[in-house]
Amino acid sequence: MPNFALLQARQEDPSETSRDGIATACRAAAEANCRLLLLPELHNGPYFCQREDTAEFDRAEPVPGPTTQWLGALAAEHGLVIVGSVFERRAPGVYHNTAVVLDADGRLAGVYRKMHIPDDPGFYEKFYFTPGDLGFEPVDTAIGRLGVLVCWDQWFPEAARLMALAGAELLLYPTAIGWDPRDDAAEQARQLDAWMTVQRGHAIANGLPVLACNRVGFEQTPEATAPEDGIQFWGNSFICGPQGELLARAPADEVSLLIAEIDLSRGEQVRRIWPFLRDRRIDGYGDLLKRWRD
Repeated sequence: MPNFALLQARQEDPSETSRDGIATACRAAAEANCRLLLLPELHNGPYFCQREDTAEFDRAEPVPGPTTQWLGALAAEHGLVIVGSVFERRAPGVYHNTAVVLDADGRLAGVYRKMHIPDDPGFYEKFYFTPGDLGFEPVDTAIGRLGVLVCWDQWFPEAARLMALAGAELLLYPTAIGWDPRDDAAEQARQLDAWMTVQRGHAIANGLPVLACNRVGFEQTPEATAPEDGIQFWGNSFICGPQGELLARAPADEVSLLIAEIDLSRGEQVRRIWPFLRDRRIDGYGDLLKRWRD
């Protein structure tokens, strides 16, 4: 069975610091006979969405562009499928939070533009990102059909289900999520538990393995007025199987290359005993297309 890997990492400026860590992780993953490496959301630098600042648009780049070219070279060198994350400049005034998939031969196999865009204190993504317009389409690669979603998408069962219905064999979530350090320990524990539970639920409901790759470390808000102003990214990246079983989990506070062996064929066996897709009442779900049922 193939090995799959994800890199839980700190993302820093200058971007070359992050790139060095990614290149090292690629070599290590290849040496461990991994077929795929998943990177965190917006891995080219700090999480800039903590504030609204038009100067941050200078970080954006086209797709294809410098990052896909660089990741493609790494993919070809190591025979890895690499799933990366780019602040995409599509046109003046039109920017996306875009996942990019580089196949094992280095070619750009496909992209996914983040569909669900949050707007919360410390996560002002609606200021920067236009909602995706490519739908929920898996990307075909040498390792299989990848259902790639991004961060805030991970809370929505509809996104995971649509990827599954389109033939995804694996769900992957590059993400950047953490705590407000001013939250108490009990609230932090509830948030982390909810994050892991909902994604393991997507695995169970769809009979698919899930890889969730988070950032780690504290990133202070630019021009912060207090030391605690910022986000403590909570790490805890994990890999689970099609029954939600944890195969590997990273710590909360360390850079980690997480590796697990995944049998992609087991999803079919799970779906035979838990035939959720068979028993869906598609004739009764029309109201899901409504914002609210009055």
